[in-house]
Amino acid sequence: MKKIFEPLKLGNIQLSNKLVMAPMTRNRATTEGCATALMAEYYAQRASAGLIISEGIQPSVVGQGFMNTPGLHTAEQTESWKQVTEAVHNAGGHIFAQVMHSGRIGHPSLYPSAHQSIAPSAIAAKGQTFTPNGLADYPVPREMTLEDIKDTVQDFVSACKNAIAAGFDGVELHAGNGFLLHQFMADNTNKRSDEYGGSFENRVRFVVEVVNAVVAAIGAEKTAIRISPENPYNDMVETEAKTLYRTLIDQLPTNLAYVHIMEAGNRGQSLAVRDAWRGTFILNPHKSPDDGFVKPDIAEAVLENNEADAVALGALFLANPDLIERIKQGGPYNSMDEATLYGGDHQGYTDYPTLSRK
Repeated sequence: MKKIFEPLKLGNIQLSNKLVMAPMTRNRATTEGCATALMAEYYAQRASAGLIISEGIQPSVVGQGFMNTPGLHTAEQTESWKQVTEAVHNAGGHIFAQVMHSGRIGHPSLYPSAHQSIAPSAIAAKGQTFTPNGLADYPVPREMTLEDIKDTVQDFVSACKNAIAAGFDGVELHAGNGFLLHQFMADNTNKRSDEYGGSFENRVRFVVEVVNAVVAAIGAEKTAIRISPENPYNDMVETEAKTLYRTLIDQLPTNLAYVHIMEAGNRGQSLAVRDAWRGTFILNPHKSPDDGFVKPDIAEAVLENNEADAVALGALFLANPDLIERIKQGGPYNSMDEATLYGGDHQGYTDYPTLSRK
């Protein structure tokens, strides 16, 4: 496991190793979208990761897609994140805020504003979501106007500026997993006939505008992007994905902090992005749909083969606060409790045992 423990320069910060804690929604924020002391403890416990990427944080009220998820669009929310970033930094770690607008994913019953979702086109996602009244179909979103698009770009900018003010080392713009930025790129969710729909160039336009606006506000070295080419999660369909993502990569600022891929059993697509992108590349590797959770040996192999500069892991970091030390000692590893993933208290959140605290 030599490669895992090599340092890595990322923008203006030096990572102590090449393992990244992947963003994971945990639904522990307050109903007002504020971070809590419990969240600060959770992230600080995992500060030995080379980099922590936070759970998805909504940039606006209408960007919220799930219950008890945090925001960065009010002064109170921004202030609440300072306890998290301070705790991580005091523990020697680094943390980026993942800024995520859910778009058409969500349901009005899940959040206090009870808002109608917005999306590039008025097309509901197939599938259902859990609500206080049981499973419910995803509702039809409202198609965004050109004014909505301009406003949403500014929502991202404001949220990212708030992230830096709250002490985050940078931001990761979530353009994958079927959320709003991804919805503009995929051909089954974007049926627009204006400059934001149709051609590959038009479908990546909104994403590029968001990235460029955020870079202008906080700097390229503090701005990153996450994508998930060909990932069908949240009812996404992308045809000619290699051309689509080559179009996107070619238009991104070349000095972004990193590009991060959530892989979907398509290593060839990941390597095509890796080849097109000359900057720092982070991979959440799932070479085969049957691979399951990312394990240390998988991460090491990816790094040895120069298929990525760093590797993102989710489940192992969730269940093993001291994952770096466990890898050094060859395990053992805690198993993840799926019953406590979303919502609740400290159980299944901050009470996973470490090697020194069993």
